[in-house]
Amino acid sequence: MHKRSMVWYHTSLYRTQLLIPVRGPFPFHISTTMAFLSSIFRQRISITRRIPQAASIGSHASHLRWMSSKETTPEEWIEEPDETEGEWMGCTRRFLAPISVNSRGSEILNNPLFNKGTAFKLGERDRLRFRGLLPPRRLNMYRQKERVLEEVRAEESMIRKNVLLEDVHDRNETLYHRILVDHIEEMAPIIYTPTVGQACKEFGMRFRRHRGMYFCEEDRGHMAAMVYNWPQKDVHVIVVTDGSRILGLGDLGANGMGIPIGKLSLYCAAGGIAPHRVMPVVLDVGTDNPELIKDPFYLGLQKPRLRGAAYYHLVDEFIQAVRHRWPNVLIQFEDFSSDKAQKLLNKYRDQVLCFNDDIQGTGATSLAGVLGGLRAKGEHPNALGDQRILIAGAGSAGIGVAQVLYQAMIEHGRTEEEARNCFFVADEKGLLGVERIGELSPEQALFARKIDGGLSLNEIVNKYKPTMLLGMTAVGGLFTEQLIRDMAKHCERPIIFPLSNPTTKAECSAEQAFEWTDGRCIFASGSPFDPVEMDDGRIFYPTQCNNMFIFPGLGLGVTLCGAKTVSDKMLYVAAEALANYVSEDELSQGKVFPSIKTIRDVSKKVAIAVIEEAIRTGQASKINQKHMEDLDAFVSRKMYDPVYVPLIEKRTIEI
Repeated sequence: MHKRSMVWYHTSLYRTQLLIPVRGPFPFHISTTMAFLSSIFRQRISITRRIPQAASIGSHASHLRWMSSKETTPEEWIEEPDETEGEWMGCTRRFLAPISVNSRGSEILNNPLFNKGTAFKLGERDRLRFRGLLPPRRLNMYRQKERVLEEVRAEESMIRKNVLLEDVHDRNETLYHRILVDHIEEMAPIIYTPTVGQACKEFGMRFRRHRGMYFCEEDRGHMAAMVYNWPQKDVHVIVVTDGSRILGLGDLGANGMGIPIGKLSLYCAAGGIAPHRVMPVVLDVGTDNPELIKDPFYLGLQKPRLRGAAYYHLVDEFIQAVRHRWPNVLIQFEDFSSDKAQKLLNKYRDQVLCFNDDIQGTGATSLAGVLGGLRAKGEHPNALGDQRILIAGAGSAGIGVAQVLYQAMIEHGRTEEEARNCFFVADEKGLLGVERIGELSPEQALFARKIDGGLSLNEIVNKYKPTMLLGMTAVGGLFTEQLIRDMAKHCERPIIFPLSNPTTKAECSAEQAFEWTDGRCIFASGSPFDPVEMDDGRIFYPTQCNNMFIFPGLGLGVTLCGAKTVSDKMLYVAAEALANYVSEDELSQGKVFPSIKTIRDVSKKVAIAVIEEAIRTGQASKINQKHMEDLDAFVSRKMYDPVYVPLIEKRTIEI
């Protein structure tokens, strides 16, 4: 049997490729094929034998084999600068592997993954068949970005800024993510905390375009088929919420979709995961929020939340459905209520590639901040087990932070009993004690004290003299002046982290913490605060203890290496990589987290640390010896960079 030869037909106007397998020894029947094609297209054609092994989309450039020379490459060929004027200004003419798309004409202009708006070059407008559908002047990405930034900066309202950016997100994802990458410090508070809380509350009124998937009780039995409605074939990361505990705002039901959308924007911009590889999801199990049930514009189910087995069966079907279509997908649980979050994590963490950002992500980020705080105090990370840690808030976030710090102490050589004695966890009823063991979850019970159960925060501070105060209560102003001043009496440099979101829910502000400790505290917060200038002229720069320092890099790492689960040690090494990224100069300014401007590099370091841990434990199924020789280069190469690449229409005809 002769191998089939492939004829390539090139039209001069649209550069179409018709791939025609012709059986027989090349060039058998070629003249007949040429005559047939010429009769259809009335154009001259050229024919080339196809290389036997076809390449995947994006890698077909490897088919081109240029004539090589033993002579040294001329210097002028080594570097080609970007253009400085015209439609190519700020762009490169260097080779970029094109993307093959199934659509053409106005379909491309309406697809935010492929749309470039006014930046389409003249050749593309011809090739993709929408010449005349756009204004004739062609702008480059630099000009487009400049225009959006000018419009966003002209707005005073943060929610209006959010709306403008999301409009760009819905039209042109490449431009949207370019803006985030280049201006992440300015844009992160707009697309995520603290503004995303208000965006969620107004989600129903502002709904314009579908983004993500929704699963509800009526979909039971159909989810395995439903997931194939999602148009992208290679999903790497899913962020899913049931809307039951959105930030500190409580039950927002289906309006909680704003959280997965915002998180995944950060996965793309900060973590370098391509936007066609992420999927936001809401499990709409109803709502117990009476305002939403009465709201005529609410888009979710207006009935009480599912309880018990019906709830868990729905979640389980969803997990099985997405893993059936995308077996290696990472599932991030986001903003589930405390009574569900830990149970879901416990069920799936050892068998599914998943993690809970509120529990594990917040814990790992807080651990990084604490390790940075110890460095700022001149103490070794092993001194973590010598601290007395008061945690206000015994929900999923508070207990999650306690668990990660507890595991870190054991990692540093402390016994379980020694580590447990470092913690004082309090809820609205006071210090957790063994007398309440019947009402506590197993995770809470681990930190229940044998004596003094029920003590208030002030009583705990005055009796046990904690060195750290962490807040995850969503009770704005909980850390009073008296509480902070009492703590500062007992500790020369107290670590104070009010971590609740949004800003209105923060337990105290940066200004209050620095003022009440005479500038001696080490401070980080869940929401951003402006620099604080003291009366004596000292200036402190509070940093944000934001999970975005951890989850994008963690997700990038586990998906690149092919891990099967997210282990506790992966979270620890991620926190360690983040803590080590903070420079001595930043610590001297009161910063325990790096600048958000460096988030792409931070995410790369976190990803490398996670991959190295996966290699050590035999979980790195996608990493080979060549990758291990230079993990930095491997991860950098795999990170999504939002630039415009050439598009070609996928039109293949087989005869």
